Amino acid sequence: MTEPRQFRDEPVTQEVQSANTVFRGWVWNIESETFDYGEGTLTREFVDHTGAVAILALDEDDRALFVQQYRHPARTRDWELPAGLLDAPGESALAAAKRELAEEADLAAARWDLLLDFWTSPGGSSESIRIYLARELTSLAPFERTAEEADIVIAWVSLDEALEAVMRGDLHNPAALQAIFAATEARRRGWSTLRPADTEWDTRPTGPRVLPKALADGGHK
Repeated sequence: MTEPRQFRDEPVTQEVQSANTVFRGWVWNIESETFDYGEGTLTREFVDHTGAVAILALDEDDRALFVQQYRHPARTRDWELPAGLLDAPGESALAAAKRELAEEADLAAARWDLLLDFWTSPGGSSESIRIYLARELTSLAPFERTAEEADIVIAWVSLDEALEAVMRGDLHNPAALQAIFAATEARRRGWSTLRPADTEWDTRPTGPRVLPKALADGGHK
């Protein structure tokens, strides 16, 4: 084993010999790809994802906004950040984040910074999420919500209290956990590690290769 030149993820392009949509879903597809690796080939199935954005909205008292909503696969109402898929053609990630903050929290923000990007499950999905830090908040007119968002609960929680909830094992949403840890450390460093909101997003998914049914119909919301 050799030591890495830098402790950072390394982009790699493998020659794909064949690609097949195993399942075409309403929002996501399952792709099967056979690609060159080493002296042979490998075949892997994965969720071909649009990517998503999430927003940690922080008020002047260092309280973060969380929304609680039902998630059927997990059979729970978990506490999350305002978030959404990148499913609007031509919409930038930052524009999507501003839209989601308005739709899920009835808020606008004058100051936007990049908190972090992360893969949710790189062994089985191409999903990457970009988390923004939104500050200097103002209220907007209530947005009419539907489906799982119709009965969401909104709570303002201090970063310190949120971190304690994570350490107790009371929170499980990956974007919320990532944001709480990253924002707590960024605050400790005087916010000096924040990056511009328009920083290049190298890990943003390029797919889906085949449009899921909802996207082909013009959106799933």
